[in-house]
Amino acid sequence: MTSPFLETQSLACERDWRLLFEHLDLQLLPGQMLQISGPNGSGKTSLLRLLCGLMQPTAGEILLQGQPLHTQRHALARNLLWIGHAAGIKGLLTAEENLLWLSALHVTQDREAIWQALAAVGLRGFEDVPCHTLSAGQQRRVALARLYLPAPPLWILDEPFTALDKHGVAQLERHLASHCEQGGLVILTTHHNLQDKPAGYRELDLGQIAA
Repeated sequence: MTSPFLETQSLACERDWRLLFEHLDLQLLPGQMLQISGPNGSGKTSLLRLLCGLMQPTAGEILLQGQPLHTQRHALARNLLWIGHAAGIKGLLTAEENLLWLSALHVTQDREAIWQALAAVGLRGFEDVPCHTLSAGQQRRVALARLYLPAPPLWILDEPFTALDKHGVAQLERHLASHCEQGGLVILTTHHNLQDKPAGYRELDLGQIAA
C-alpha cells in the first residue's frame, strides 16, 4: 500500500480569534488532486499556508512522508512548488528574468527551457518584456509558466485560474491532470468547476466541516 506523501492529523486552524476548522484528517497520495472549496472565510488559503509550512496549526500535526513537517523544512523546499493568489513576480524584471530567479529555488534552468515554458503559456515573444507592463492575465501566466519547467512533485496552488481566459483555463486543467497522472500531487483552491479531473481527484469542502 502506498504511504501518504502529505498527511494531516486532527488539524485545527484559528485566525483572528476565530476557529476556522478542527479535527481535519487528510491522507494525500502521489497521483492525487485535492480541490479545496468552501465559502469565503472558511479557511481555504489558511489550509494551503499550513500545508506549505507558512503557518503553524492551532492544534494537530502535518506529516511530510511520515515525518513532522516542522522537522522537514529542507525536504519540503525540495518537494514543493507554491503559487499563491498573487502572481508573486517582480514587476521590474522581465518574464525570462523572473523565471530564471524562481527556478533557482529548485534547479536553475537555461534560457531555452525558460523560453519553452513561456511559449507553453502563450507568452512567446514576451521573454524580454518587463512584467509591470503586462496585463494581469499575462502576469499570472508568467507565474504559471513555472509549472512547465522541471518541477518538484507537490504543487500547492491558490486560485491558479484567476485572470486566465477560457483557453488558458482549459490548458491549465489538462496540465494539472497530466502532472497527477505522472505521479505528482496537486492541492488547489478554486471556485472554478474543473472539467478535466485525474483519476485521483478528490474534493474537500471546508464549509461542511467548519468549526
